[in-house]
Amino acid sequence: MTVAIPQHILVAPAGFKESLDADMVAKAISAGVRRAIPGAFIKAIPMPDGGEGTAEMLAKSTGGRLVRKTVTGPVGQPVNSHFALLGGSAEGVAVVEMAAAAGLRLVPRDMRDPTQTTTYGVGELILAALEHDIHTILIGCGDSGTSDGGLGALQALGARVTDQSGNEVGQGGRYLQQVASLDMSGLPAAIRDGKVKLVMALNAHNILTGERGVAR
Repeated sequence: MTVAIPQHILVAPAGFKESLDADMVAKAISAGVRRAIPGAFIKAIPMPDGGEGTAEMLAKSTGGRLVRKTVTGPVGQPVNSHFALLGGSAEGVAVVEMAAAAGLRLVPRDMRDPTQTTTYGVGELILAALEHDIHTILIGCGDSGTSDGGLGALQALGARVTDQSGNEVGQGGRYLQQVASLDMSGLPAAIRDGKVKLVMALNAHNILTGERGVAR
């Protein structure tokens, strides 16, 4: 029996968390295919799934650009981060990648306590994106090193999150159980009034707590 070897091959991987981004994975797979099937036509299309590399990939594919920004990292230290401003038909869309400000790779292995880490830097990226002429912010929620339910991001955006005594809660997942009230009046007017829309790119099957929760 003769098996036909395909001569047109599409390589469309996501990244390998804390190892290779989607572009590097695509190049490695393509190199392996070329060794196995010399002369094959290979089209590589890296496809980050909302995690690490999403902003860069979307900027490249639309003719947009990355904007560099230093923000608060997941353990409270400054980190070099970025967001994307898309081009072409997607002009007016910014991409904020959670992994770039609060990703697992930014949390040292001896500090991986989801009760301590914060998404504050994600909110800072959103604020930075709002300084540009945009109508939509796409937030990629993959590869997070946090489990604070977006508490830190809301705090960075100006929301007032308080406990039963009316005191503002701190940053980190452990403060979720203290939250009694959420005042959104301090959010930027563009978000509060709906001028800029927030769209989440995420795995809808992921849950926060429990035996199969992402915090665990």
